[in-house]
Amino acid sequence: MAALDDIALRRQARRLLAPWDRPDSPGATLGLVREGTLALHESAGLASLELGVPIGLETCFRIASVSKQFTCAAILLLAAEGRLSVEDSIHDHLPELPDLGTRISIDQLMHNVSGLRDMLELMRLGGADLSQPWRTEELLAAIGRQRGLNFTPGTRFRYSNTGFLLLGRIVEAVSGEALGDFLARRIFTPLGMTRTRHTPSVTEVVPGLATGYLPQGEGFVRALHGFPLGGEGGLVSCVEDLALWDRNFTTGRVPGLAEALVAPLPFANGQPNLYARGLEVTTYRGFRTVDHGGLWPGFKTCFLRVPERDMTVIAIANHGGIDTHALAHRLLDAALEGTPGLHPVPPMPRLDGLFGRWVAPESGATVEFAEGPTATQHGVPFPLAPTEDGRLVAQRGVFPFTVGLPEGDSLILETDAGTRTRFRRAPAEASLPAGLEGTWHCEELGATWTIAPQEGGLAVQVRGPLTVAGPWPLEPVAGDAIRIRTPGTLFQGWVDAVLERDAGGRIAALVVNAARASGLRFLPQH
Repeated sequence: MAALDDIALRRQARRLLAPWDRPDSPGATLGLVREGTLALHESAGLASLELGVPIGLETCFRIASVSKQFTCAAILLLAAEGRLSVEDSIHDHLPELPDLGTRISIDQLMHNVSGLRDMLELMRLGGADLSQPWRTEELLAAIGRQRGLNFTPGTRFRYSNTGFLLLGRIVEAVSGEALGDFLARRIFTPLGMTRTRHTPSVTEVVPGLATGYLPQGEGFVRALHGFPLGGEGGLVSCVEDLALWDRNFTTGRVPGLAEALVAPLPFANGQPNLYARGLEVTTYRGFRTVDHGGLWPGFKTCFLRVPERDMTVIAIANHGGIDTHALAHRLLDAALEGTPGLHPVPPMPRLDGLFGRWVAPESGATVEFAEGPTATQHGVPFPLAPTEDGRLVAQRGVFPFTVGLPEGDSLILETDAGTRTRFRRAPAEASLPAGLEGTWHCEELGATWTIAPQEGGLAVQVRGPLTVAGPWPLEPVAGDAIRIRTPGTLFQGWVDAVLERDAGGRIAALVVNAARASGLRFLPQH
């Protein structure tokens, strides 16, 4: 690329960052790595609103789930030395884990096909919020109460922070070192990543760390976060250090990782799984990409590699309202413009009849479509883009979601392992089913939900193993399917629930399905 092209690309990066180039806003930083060079590094906004400190070259951020590839790298280094095998059962190294009735391998954890329910979801359904200061022992207790899985291991994909917390603990059990010490000794120090560190405690003082903020009205509030951080998301880093890590995929200075991290593990039915080991491997506009995102209160990250072009985009924000996934892809579009083999963006199909709420009657799962176009599941909105075959696909990492256009009052949603689910348009008006009022208990959450009248409707009061929460409003969807609103630090979410009835038509259970934890049964308490 000519020097003038570099100037044009830097100007494009500044244009993308311009909305946050203000003296009263947190912001973001963008990096472009090309052919072993950090060709571009631009920032906008403040690292600290209180102190007026701008985001600079040495500003560090919480990179959240971008940490997962490093945890997998630690496992792979131990495997290369023969100290474990990725085919080992997780119980071989963590015998204290509950018996879930089936074997789960280390590799299934790395590929997000273990079926383990997500611990953050379990904590949330027990009333705990990310802003509250719990301990690792309490996360492990939530895992220890489980007696079931989201699905049989290897058959489906479901993103699970539980798996990566356990991977970090396996590294510690096998190596005899704290995860952060192992990563520093084996990866960060050899690669010169001097500003990257593992921070189990969010109260730890980290030099140069930006403060995370969430938009509120016309201004911002500091993002509260109290949960401890392990192998699922505990790293603090910066653009330069992630560029040094990216370089290792080419040089192999820390050997044996480049190919192993992107090695696939197909589903049991033979369908491909796009999630490798802490990285997602997919395509974008005709090019193979390797990427992962990160989300923590007030912080967002996107690490996006295009190996065929020897190009990587890094986008990190301390502004909870910035879509770093979109930001990184817009910079990638600019960098790839005019490249042979770059596919044009397909035209948007007609969206007649798509907008509104849809429900899968058997599971009670819901999805809403709106202008943009966007889809929303469990309260989390995400943009949709057209596919070459005339459908719509989620523009959001590690999230298999492709929807066909409606045929009358039904549409097909395709997710992981080739799963196709028919959704029906939800009725414009619905009523909550009778018999919901009362007390319900879920053993696997250690939580009791009391459903009672509240402000003209019904709402849930939660008494969990650690705290109380609520009221969470109930909304009718269709028939025995209902929605329960679950406010939180990251987003104002919901869970889908459906009533399970006995042969006589009486309510036997309330089955709750959240984004990353499904099949949780609440039994009525008489």
